[in-house]
Amino acid sequence: MNKTEIIAKAAESAGLSKADTKKAIEAAVACVKEALANGEKVQIPGVITLTVASRPERTGKNPANGQTITIPAKKVVKAKAGSELTAAVK
Repeated sequence: MNKTEIIAKAAESAGLSKADTKKAIEAAVACVKEALANGEKVQIPGVITLTVASRPERTGKNPANGQTITIPAKKVVKAKAGSELTAAVK
């Protein structure tokens, strides 16, 4: 399911126009991005928890030639499914 399909389904479910639904979804995504950029945890109870974690610098191998390379440190988003989401998938 892509963004357009999510907007169409949410608009139909909520009885809103697709334009209003698109604005609401884009605003929610912007809020999530901002919170994660500030290092905050984002929780939608029962559905998902998003957190920011730091990965340290590490060494790896270039698969093309086998040379040892240094993979720089970076921040990554980690997602943990909530109980309701997990139950819906079973």
